[in-house]
Amino acid sequence: MKKTDVTTQTKWSLDSSHSEIEFKVRHLMISHVKGGFKTFNANIYTTLNDFTTADIDLWIDASSITTGDANRDEHLKSPDFFDAQRYKQITFISKSIEKSDTSMNHDLWGELTIKEITKNIKLNVEFGGIINDPWGKERAGFTVTGKINRADFGLTWNTIIETGGVMVGDEVSFTCEMELTKADEKNLTMEMVSEAEKKGMIDEILIVHTKKDL
Repeated sequence: MKKTDVTTQTKWSLDSSHSEIEFKVRHLMISHVKGGFKTFNANIYTTLNDFTTADIDLWIDASSITTGDANRDEHLKSPDFFDAQRYKQITFISKSIEKSDTSMNHDLWGELTIKEITKNIKLNVEFGGIINDPWGKERAGFTVTGKINRADFGLTWNTIIETGGVMVGDEVSFTCEMELTKADEKNLTMEMVSEAEKKGMIDEILIVHTKKDL
């Protein structure tokens, strides 16, 4: 993403204490098991406060998965599922946001990567609004929902049960509650200056090397 105009670029930080990522998957064909991830973060940039322009880079610590059962959690972290020791992060990078044809919500398209397998997926985004909190911080809230087929990402482990079904369903649905805080303008300016300085240093190095080659 190109971050050059400090007058229009807005950075948002994820408030992890007021955000959550949860999922559910069918168990034994008759009920659902629910779980979530404890550790995740994101870099989000918008043009002013227009979230239809949002550039989102989200990462999740795969080893932070929790379902309320320690044995099941260890199995999910194992090579049978997420292989969290080898594939440490799950990532999502946004590509576009469009108004939904069926509601006032929005469709968020992006690339989800699990176990180094990347697929383009569509998520539904419900915008909760923007407010100023009692401490003077500007906040925005969203509910993001979606579904994936776990087999598409190499999560294929299963067991046939006596009744003829399988132990774990293929479809995984998830809900993300996201609360964002607007970054301080001073910090954003410093960040952009730092990026510009880095680019200047790289350009200077390239010029020096080019002169040497000549």
